[in-house]
Parts: sequence; C-alpha cells; structure tokens
Amino acid sequence: MKTLLKGGRVIDPANGIDGVHDVLIDGDRIARVGRDLPVDAATVVEIPAGFIVSPGLIDMHVHLREPGQEHKETVATGTASAVAGGFTAVACMPNTVPVNDSANVTSLILAKARQANLARVYPIGAVSKGSKGELLADIAELREAGCVAITDDGHPTATAILMRRALEYAGMFDMPLVEHCEDPSLKGDGVAHEGFHASALGLRGIPGACEALGAERGILLAELTGSHFHVAHMSARQSLRSVRKGKEAGIRVTCEVAPHHFTLTDESLGRPIPYDTNTKMNPPLREIADRDAMIAGIADGTVDVIATDHAPHHYDEKKVEFDRAPFGIVGLETAVPLTFDRLVHAGHISLRRMIELLSVNPARILRVTGGTLSAGAPADVTILAPDLKVVVEARSLRSKSKNTPFDGWELRGGVAATIVGGRTVYTNPAAGLTL
Repeated sequence: MKTLLKGGRVIDPANGIDGVHDVLIDGDRIARVGRDLPVDAATVVEIPAGFIVSPGLIDMHVHLREPGQEHKETVATGTASAVAGGFTAVACMPNTVPVNDSANVTSLILAKARQANLARVYPIGAVSKGSKGELLADIAELREAGCVAITDDGHPTATAILMRRALEYAGMFDMPLVEHCEDPSLKGDGVAHEGFHASALGLRGIPGACEALGAERGILLAELTGSHFHVAHMSARQSLRSVRKGKEAGIRVTCEVAPHHFTLTDESLGRPIPYDTNTKMNPPLREIADRDAMIAGIADGTVDVIATDHAPHHYDEKKVEFDRAPFGIVGLETAVPLTFDRLVHAGHISLRRMIELLSVNPARILRVTGGTLSAGAPADVTILAPDLKVVVEARSLRSKSKNTPFDGWELRGGVAATIVGGRTVYTNPAAGLTL
C-alpha cells in the first residue's frame, strides 16, 4: 500500500525542509518527500491548506502504570491517549509495580505495547533495584531488553556515588540518566511551591532551590564521567541557570519542560477552585518568574524537549485533601494544543522549533528511530492543524484517568491525524481530514 500525503506544509527540521511538499509513504516507510510527486498507484490524501505534516511526535516522559497500577492506566489506554495527542511514540517511566528494574518487566511492557498496536513504546529502566537507591540495577540487562534510558523517576538518585556509578555504567551504552532533580532534605513533606500562595493556603512549601540542587549535582557528575545527564520536568529558574552554564561548558546535559510548567503558576492553587488537587504535581507549579524563565529557555534553545510527565491517577485518589493527594496530572492529549496556543501563537517559538522540541530532540536524546521524514525512515507522521479550535473536556480524554487542570480551556491548535508505521491510528473528526 502506498499513500501520498499531498499539499501539506511539511516541516522536517532534521532535513531542513519547511514548505509545501508531498510525502509518499510506501508500506511502513517514508519513500520520498518532494514537490508534485507522481501519484502512481498511491492513495492520495489531500492535506488542507495550513495543516502541518511533521515527523511523528515523541513524548519522552510518561507513566503508563502497567504493570501493577492498571486502575490508573494501562499500556493500551495510555497509548490510545498518546496517539490522540499526536504522539507516535512514548518513553515510559519505571515506577510500576514491580519497578521496571529487570528484563522481565521490560519485556512485559513491550509485549503489552505490541498487543495495543498504537504508539511505539520505549521503556526506561530503573537506576537502582526497586528504585530504593541501594543497589545499582543491571543496566546492561535493561539495555538488552529494550530500555532506552535509566531513571529512579519520582525519586532522585539516592547518593552521589550511586549516580556516578550509574552514569558510568549507562555511559557504556550511550544511554542518558534521566533525573527527577530534588534534594529530599529540603523538600521534606512539602506539597506546593514555597511562596505567597502556598503560605496563604497553609500548604507546606518546596523551594525552587530543592530542584536546582539536584540538577547541579547531576551536571557536576556528568562533567566528571563524561556521560549524558538529562533533567526531567524542569520547573525552577535556578535549574535553568545551571543547565545553561553546563551547556556553555560543554557538559553533556539536556533538559525538558512540561506544558503545565510553561502555562500555569502557583496562583492556580487558590483559583478558580482552592485546593484543587489537579494543581498538585512534583515539581510543583511555581511562581511567575519561574514560568517565564521556562518560556525563555524554550525560546532561546536552552530547553531541549517538551515532555508531558503524563501521570494518571484514579478519581478517588485525587478526590481527597490536598496534602494526601498524589502528585501528577495527565498530559498527553493537551500538550499540542497548549504548545500551539501558549508558545507558537503567542509568538515565543516558531513551528519549526515546536517540531524540534516535540520530535527531533526526543529522538536524538533517546537515540531512537523517528524525528525525521527521511527516505527509508519509519512512516511515523503527525498531521497538525494550527488553527483548530480545541476545547479540553476531561470526561472525553482517552486516558483511563481524567486528572487535568485544563478542563474547559479553549485553545487554538491541535492534532488532525497520527500515523504510525504507515498505519493511520488516529483521526480527529473536528479537523475534517479523511485518511
């Protein structure tokens, strides 16, 4: 089967393409990108004017919860949410039950992904056995089983010596160590950003320095080992400063920012609904200066990736007192509209930069296929509608969980269709595109 995506604006930063082109898909591969390509025996899909044809988007930070927490999400429901959000691939964190610290768990996740047959799934393995921060996991085994990075996500790597050894071990396979940057002694039992709004509500605070200390430790150890250190879900301006200095010094450090950290601030703790647990995440929503710093870092190239930190939780788990609720929100289906509305249409970044942040750079950092429409590459394609009106409805999300602070938001820009390996796995009826 051949499919010719005809007349869309193709943005493929890896190949320097930005213009009206056709994309020919032959089976599960990209055959050719060019102007006025011959139809031959291909099925022609006319792309509406203004729509964007891009390499498939990749979310390098999601929680699929399976095995062990299937009441929150499964690989099947998580990847259904992913393709509805325009993501052709996701990298899933190891804080499952049991923790993904062995080939057995990695293999189970990959088997579930094959059964779901939607987005590609790239497991990330644990740094330590059980993510307990005591014994180093068998990183060679995890790599052989299919893991693309390591992290004790949700927990900072317990000690500097453990992080050093993990960086050295992972460096043998050119795998990044993805770090939840945090100083546990400074975080204590904090539940929100340390500042006026948390104090006004009587919530225990977590200062930005808590995150920055963890980032600085990792950057120093990356310099020592020469290995790749990646700052997950960065939120604090002090962390951004450390990353920028590390890059200027030639250290192998990259970072990501989640959409909620470039859209929301700690003001959301008190309005429109005080103590709304859908505004509780870790790292927390920070003050305006931090949010603006994240936007500036995204715009100037310091930030490498936009990743969702998709963290589904059951309704009953979130519907409790703020102190007792788990951290995290879902994000796979709101990332693209938020990026369009708050970054592209706001004039902070170009469409090309958006594709770099959501496709090219995640593929490069994780060293996985994708991020390009080169001939012979897997036919993973995301078709975007920059002016599509999107109204977020929590109840309509394809994720099993509905914990989002963006319910009811009206945004400009969304996903028209998602193609994985040449197969159309999602079309958005509101976009009016037929594949």
